[in-house]
Amino acid sequence: MKTCLISLLIMLATTTLMAQKKVSLFNGKDLTGWKNNGTEKWYVENGELVCESGPDKQYGYLSTEKNYKNFILTLQFKQEANGNSGVFFRSSIEGVKISGWQVEVAPINQHTGGIYESYGRGWLIQPKAEDEQWLKQGEWNEMKIMVKGDEVTTWLNGHQMIYIKDETIGKGVGFIALQIHDGGGIKVRWKNIKLKELK
Repeated sequence: MKTCLISLLIMLATTTLMAQKKVSLFNGKDLTGWKNNGTEKWYVENGELVCESGPDKQYGYLSTEKNYKNFILTLQFKQEANGNSGVFFRSSIEGVKISGWQVEVAPINQHTGGIYESYGRGWLIQPKAEDEQWLKQGEWNEMKIMVKGDEVTTWLNGHQMIYIKDETIGKGVGFIALQIHDGGGIKVRWKNIKLKELK
């Protein structure tokens, strides 16, 4: 009986550690684990994931094959041209019509770190004007996104950008996706895309 109890405790402890383990969503070599939605360009170069507008100049999304509910996501991005992009969470898609919530990635003073509801209520929350300064345009930036239940918090380069508690977000289910905005002329690099699932 004692041996069984010890084995059970070890198994529970191992399960908890596995649930808290940070995993890499991008292997630095190819797009394994991701799905391309649209005709825009997604490719790997020098160990970095690159999104770039194609000739159609339309929206494009690279979505995870797996759904994620509660998590902490960290990643780095560098805007080489225009930089209008984003990180979607708890989202679904038909063609290139995406439903869900976007953490904005955009040029300076265009609300990077804010939350936008696609094909829904639009902007839910934007960073304070004085927090727009934390974006380093043309350089590598680090973004952290925590989604748990009906709460979302974002950080940019170590500075909290927004916090929101929203019942509709709490009911959301779906994947994580990176975006290319329409209009053309966009190029963004991504790396170190890591996720830790939360209970």
